[in-house]
Amino acid sequence: MRIFKNKAFSKWAAKEGLDDDALRAAVDEMERGLIDADLGGHVVKKRVAVGGRGKSGGVRTLLAYKVGDKAFFVYGFAKNARANISADELKALKHLAKELLGYSDKALTEAIKHGALIEVENDG
Repeated sequence: MRIFKNKAFSKWAAKEGLDDDALRAAVDEMERGLIDADLGGHVVKKRVAVGGRGKSGGVRTLLAYKVGDKAFFVYGFAKNARANISADELKALKHLAKELLGYSDKALTEAIKHGALIEVENDG
């Protein structure tokens, strides 16, 4: 399972104190079937605990996700900042998920090289 985050998500995550360990743990939970909401089109919502506060005090993340393949963290928001995303935002995220999940290894390497994507390194 390869895990990525886009540049905007990476900046937001750093500001929120959301580290790569938490992202890996979230994807591990998703691989075991623990997904908060399947929004369709390979877009999923996953709550992630931040800094020992637990999931209820954590953040919401939106991912392009395909079981056993790749996960792309593309958007995040604090639970108290907004309840959900709009229909237009979901439509755009589904389009983005289709694009990202269709990337070849060469396209992924290029996106990483140009800073559009950051790979979350596997810790073991």
